[in-house]
Amino acid sequence: MEHVTSSNNGERLEVTVGGDEGSPRLDRVLAVLRPELSRSRLKALILAGSVTAKGTPIRDPAYHVAKGDTITIDVPEATPPEPKGEDIALDIVFEDEDIIVIDKPKGLVVHPAAGHETGTLVNALIAHCGASLSGIGGVRRPGIVHRLDKDTTGLMVVAKNDRAHQSLTAQFADHGRTGPMQRGYLAFIWGVPNRQRGTVNAPIDRHPFAREKMAVRDSGREAVTHWELQAAFNGRDGKAVASLLACQLETGRTHQIRVHLSHIGHPLLGDAVYGPHFKTKAGQLGPGGRAALAALDRQALHAYLLALEHPRTAEFLHWEAALPEDLLLLRQALEAAV
Repeated sequence: MEHVTSSNNGERLEVTVGGDEGSPRLDRVLAVLRPELSRSRLKALILAGSVTAKGTPIRDPAYHVAKGDTITIDVPEATPPEPKGEDIALDIVFEDEDIIVIDKPKGLVVHPAAGHETGTLVNALIAHCGASLSGIGGVRRPGIVHRLDKDTTGLMVVAKNDRAHQSLTAQFADHGRTGPMQRGYLAFIWGVPNRQRGTVNAPIDRHPFAREKMAVRDSGREAVTHWELQAAFNGRDGKAVASLLACQLETGRTHQIRVHLSHIGHPLLGDAVYGPHFKTKAGQLGPGGRAALAALDRQALHAYLLALEHPRTAEFLHWEAALPEDLLLLRQALEAAV
């Protein structure tokens, strides 16, 4: 007989000794009743006082239990492993004793998470910066003050000490409303907006059904994206089928640009999450455009502009990153329209 309860601090397991476990020893009885916990894990829990019998912590693995005894095991929430440095190449745009700015490639996850415990930007930064990152902004996100989606390319800044972390955090929270912070993105979208520039002001929250997605919802947090049309691209029939926008963020919500552009009917090319119904539009592209889009295999979004105030000197710093090769090839193919 067993009972399980959960809390923010882990899981409480309750088992009743049947008397037929083959041994009266506490550790062996629990190994039979809770086979998902290894013998070494059970021993550690016993020694830590996390196992109780008759309301009293039992710290002796050899303690003899009796038939009918109720044993409680408090299993603490697993602590994620501390990220380790890994030799991952970084495209460093700027670096000094306070900050490091990189041009992130596609496919690079920013910080460790479920399914991506290694091979992240954090792992690369720990190897590159050494102990200086330790403890800045938390163990799992050392130095990280903002992030880009795994398959979004472009400029990111990372803090290398506490003062820089505090300054950058404040600047990103302000989003350029009163300071010099600027973040600019180039976005290749389906269709062409009916005006030269515009603003999407629509709150964003977790999608009500698909939890891995975000959505425009009244319950969400304020989200503001400014955009300006840069170029329009014709399809094989000579009619406009796609365009390029320059976007600037006034807020920093998860998937903000992707959600907002999809919301106004112009999802990003290659965005399988927020633009799946636009896949058929690829047939309107010329052969070169179709091939470039198929080769892209990601959302067509690039963080090309980053400007901020240096956290130590207060100097205004400004960087721009050219389109990566896959987006450059996509643009050239769209311009050719053949």
